[in-house]
Amino acid sequence: MTDALPYPIGTPGQPWGAAEVSAWRARQVRQRSHADDVLAAIEPLRQSFDVAEYGALDYDGEHFPLLVIRSHDWRDDLPILVVTGGVHGYETSGVHGALRFVSQHGLEQAGRANLLVVPCVSPWAYERIQRWNPDALDPNRNFREGSPVGESAALVALLAPLRGRVLMHIDLHETTDTDESEFQPALAARDGEAFVPGTIPDGFYLVDDADHPQPEFQRAVIDAVARVTHIAPADGNGQIIGAPLQSPGVISFAVGRRWLCAAITRARFSTTTEVYPDSPRTTPQQCVAAQVAAVRAAIDYALAHKDA
Repeated sequence: MTDALPYPIGTPGQPWGAAEVSAWRARQVRQRSHADDVLAAIEPLRQSFDVAEYGALDYDGEHFPLLVIRSHDWRDDLPILVVTGGVHGYETSGVHGALRFVSQHGLEQAGRANLLVVPCVSPWAYERIQRWNPDALDPNRNFREGSPVGESAALVALLAPLRGRVLMHIDLHETTDTDESEFQPALAARDGEAFVPGTIPDGFYLVDDADHPQPEFQRAVIDAVARVTHIAPADGNGQIIGAPLQSPGVISFAVGRRWLCAAITRARFSTTTEVYPDSPRTTPQQCVAAQVAAVRAAIDYALAHKDA
């Protein structure tokens, strides 16, 4: 049981309908610019990478191009490395971590692998620092054929031709205090369920695919990130967000069966990152650096073990 106040939209115990979704959408205020923060940062990358629009989203008169960054010298005989960020728009370090990785390290694997980066999957949500899309749907539960979520459907279509050919896919996420103050209460209200407070892990952790585990790969990424920021400890039950640890800082989900982003490509090596920028033990900039460290470590391990 919880003494938390009811979410301000909807009737407790009743799932939302169209009126509640509309009321929720009306509360979402634009707080930053996808054009200024993301599109402008991508522009200078055109000198060294191929940049293309793989789709676009139009919401209430707002137009959002969806951009992908690829290696100039793409070769079908080379392994493919995929980096995605901004699946949840409020997870800032995922977006900026992907952009920083490309600008500072994106050419390091030139001639050895093909790189494909989508830094901001959900631009509407990025601007509103929100988890869902305008229809109050979570992109990261909808990466599937026929998805009702435009952000998810566009990325699935982009990556479908590469499915089964991708060596490594890392999806960059973060957790903030608003998970407990806003997003989880909103989810409970939307689904007509009671909100049960949880605990936010204090630190960085990874989510492996329980159906295709790669524990040594996960460990290599954790070891690299530990040199940048702290790794989330288990809670009193030996778990992180209700899941037992595979190893320190690593948990497992049925990623594919939950239609999460990291499973789209069916990559041999895949993982989902989570950082906690609200921790008193780190800073938002360290979280961006942690995302970059995670991407570099994931690539290094995958390329070193591609023939194993």
